Amino acid sequence: MKNLSSSEALSRFTGALSVAINAGNRYARFHCDRVSLLACEIGAACGLSFDDLTMLHISATLHDIGQIAISHRILCKPERLDEDEWVEMTTHPARSQHMVCSTGLTNVAQIGTIIRHHHEYFNGAGYPDGLAGETIPLLSRILSIADSYDAMATPCAYRRPRTHDEIMDVMRGEENIKFDPSVFRMFTYIIEQDACELRCGYEAGALV
Repeated sequence: MKNLSSSEALSRFTGALSVAINAGNRYARFHCDRVSLLACEIGAACGLSFDDLTMLHISATLHDIGQIAISHRILCKPERLDEDEWVEMTTHPARSQHMVCSTGLTNVAQIGTIIRHHHEYFNGAGYPDGLAGETIPLLSRILSIADSYDAMATPCAYRRPRTHDEIMDVMRGEENIKFDPSVFRMFTYIIEQDACELRCGYEAGALV
């Protein structure tokens, strides 16, 4: 039997953990897989090291596991959330961090921090801690962009998926507000290429 490297073993363990945690939520499972693919493409374009790309992959794969503690009624609600429901929903990054930090994964504290801050805004208006600019970990800023693109490109309980052009119109309006402009430029370079496999997959419905 082939001996796995530590990074290969960690990647397989992370995938198995994600499958087990999200067994009852098919959307969450495949959303995290898609976000991981896109985030790592952005990270590679940003010149991340192999170790940082591994941490980004793990963080993206597990970034929403805290949603298992959120009411199924809220997660599957067929219309927009009310104020109280939204407040509960915003607890999921911290819940995800707590769950990941209990796994004993390599670099677990740093991975937990990346996950905790993937909904922070570049202008400081995000959650859970209101971090701004470069005080938000770089890998969290990358994860935020990948997570946002996938969320809009795929259907949810209360809206249809948006087209690539519609998504880019929204995201360009959020540059320097929600998204780090330097990371966003890297993302734009990747996703706007006609030959981008990820973009083609979304447009064909193959990644949904």
